[in-house]
Amino acid sequence: MSNGENATARFQMNSGLLATGAALAGIGSLLGLAGLTISMVAVAAAARRYVNERGMPPTELARHHIAKAKAATAAGASAWRDGSTPPPGNKVSSARR
Repeated sequence: MSNGENATARFQMNSGLLATGAALAGIGSLLGLAGLTISMVAVAAAARRYVNERGMPPTELARHHIAKAKAATAAGASAWRDGSTPPPGNKVSSARR
């Protein structure tokens, strides 16, 4: 290096390429967002169609399943208290059946 040259290298960037890259990234982001929006609309329409084809609304279906679960729990607890089923871990021999 000679005494007249700058000792530090300068970082030079092509601003035209940088602007083009930023514009393409922005356009790509917008296209991705549009694709995501269209996909979500399709999923929402399919979900709405699925719910409408069911025989009962989701809240009524949930109530129905909760009632079935409560009845099964009560039956299991009653059978356990009455002793009509053996406790877990005790196997009934085939001679007793």
